Amino acid sequence: MRFFSKLAVLCNFCFLVAVVMWYLEFHKKYTGANEKVFALPWLESTFVILGYGAIIVNVLFLLICFIFTAFKMQLKVATWMIVFSILAFAGQVYFFFFN
Repeated sequence: MRFFSKLAVLCNFCFLVAVVMWYLEFHKKYTGANEKVFALPWLESTFVILGYGAIIVNVLFLLICFIFTAFKMQLKVATWMIVFSILAFAGQVYFFFFN
């Protein structure tokens, strides 16, 4: 569970970076030969893939946390990771379904 929580936080962080890159590319006009946010396209692609896949990892993580708390099992995960995942999940739902 500790590894899965770290993976969820990493994917949520990548989601935030991907949203910032989307916003910069969508609202800003670039001049020059390279019209990317980052000069490294493989890094940008990694952030986007991990960030957009974060909603799946986040749903599984929050579902497992809910099951653990429903059966009164002890979670060995920091509280800030759960709170960050809940807030990121709310942002992901808004970004994917209402934006």
